[in-house]
Amino acid sequence: MTQLKGRNAVITGSTSGLGRAIAEAYAREGANVMLNGFGDAAEVEALRARLAGECGVRAEFHPADMAKPAEIEDLIRTAERQLGSVDILVNNAGIQHVSPIETFPAERWDAIIAINLTALFHTTRCVLPGMKRRGFGRIVNMASAHGLIASPNKSAYVAAKHGVIGLTKATAVEAGESGVRANCICPGFVLTPLVQKQIDDLAAQHGISKEQVARDYILAPHATRSFVKVEEIAAAAVFLASESAASITGASLVIDGGWTAR
Repeated sequence: MTQLKGRNAVITGSTSGLGRAIAEAYAREGANVMLNGFGDAAEVEALRARLAGECGVRAEFHPADMAKPAEIEDLIRTAERQLGSVDILVNNAGIQHVSPIETFPAERWDAIIAINLTALFHTTRCVLPGMKRRGFGRIVNMASAHGLIASPNKSAYVAAKHGVIGLTKATAVEAGESGVRANCICPGFVLTPLVQKQIDDLAAQHGISKEQVARDYILAPHATRSFVKVEEIAAAAVFLASESAASITGASLVIDGGWTAR
């Protein structure tokens, strides 16, 4: 039995990486999906058509820039119009920049806070009225192990992800009696394009192989010394959107290979 059959989901940043894996998992579980993100138009259309054809669901795409509030609102309103409602919201879109605080470009700080944190406020404020009216809603926010602990040279990302956890808790408290559940997932390092770029940059900076960077730098905090798999995060996102998670709200589900256990 499909766990999300008949539900309608918006997944931001879902044309690649974690968001794509979540969209694919949701479609397999019977949810209609609104994709969002950047990428080659033909590849995005191929993904949309494949999900619709293989999974027998409605699959749409909206190119909203998550740094622009007006486009975010249009994303939600379009999803409500095309799908009929937004029952599930997955806030996944994110960017990263690595630099010491004293040399961190102010414009990169602003962009990271806008996309990784402020965008979640805008999507949430737009979906909540409909969710409350229908007495059902699931909001899954992609936080990070960096929402719980800090790493050097990632001040904006760490600040944003701590904010994501705070916003999730506030949403859960405000909407708890209305049937809306808000939770976040805190992954450790997943080999997404975002992390691959960090590996490439560190390899070039230190003059060592990408494999050594992954082992000695990226995965050093993981007790498992292995990357978290995108499929594991997608499965968690399905669970948090399902009826099985009806009593879970305001929680942070940590999937980090033992990083924050240290």
